[in-house]
Amino acid sequence: MNINACNMHFMDLNREIKAAPNEVVIDNCMGQRYIGSGLSNKSIVINGTPGNALGAYLDGCVITVHGNAQDATGDTMNDGTIYISGSSGDATGYAMRGGRIFVNGDVGYRAGIHMKEYKEKSPVLVVGGSAGSFLGEYQAGGTILVLGIERRKPVGNFCGVGMHGGQIFLRCDAPPADLPGQVTASKASEEDMQTIEAYIDEFCRAFGRKKVQIMNKDFYTLRPDSKNPYTQLYTQN
Repeated sequence: MNINACNMHFMDLNREIKAAPNEVVIDNCMGQRYIGSGLSNKSIVINGTPGNALGAYLDGCVITVHGNAQDATGDTMNDGTIYISGSSGDATGYAMRGGRIFVNGDVGYRAGIHMKEYKEKSPVLVVGGSAGSFLGEYQAGGTILVLGIERRKPVGNFCGVGMHGGQIFLRCDAPPADLPGQVTASKASEEDMQTIEAYIDEFCRAFGRKKVQIMNKDFYTLRPDSKNPYTQLYTQN
């Protein structure tokens, strides 16, 4: 089903998406919010720029964006996959608890903030370009992979602040110099590379990238060195 979203109010658009069959193509999208919110078992292709909270609480859809996305893409996402051929705004993957987000370009500030995992649910955020400051802030689980393709550095300041779970992989010459004390950085091991290789393969398939050009640089792994980095802040009896 094709929907022309030109001048359509976001509530009207979302009603049409929910009522549509399993495959939906949205043309002339321009800033409509909450597309795909809470949905499952649909394929949604967006031509244009969706607004904030694309795929919020997503529960199994595949969303493909031919363009950029705005803030809070995948907010509290539970399952499914989002592919963005351009860039995505601030708080991409906010509180994400499952599923995968692939961004061909850059993401803004606080990507992956409060990401978490539970049992078999382990979210993944893959960024082809660079991430703004506070990447992985308060990250509690899941995997963030930043490839830094054609970027001077893959991430801004304050990466991993408050991080206490999960892992961040950065393709770079050296890890950030301003990592917080509870985050350790080391060259990615063979096991680490096996973990992220499938995500790199999917990224390359989605955006027509060449894997050999991505694997020509070192990867660093960032992990918290304590299950509870804030223990020293509390009084124990």
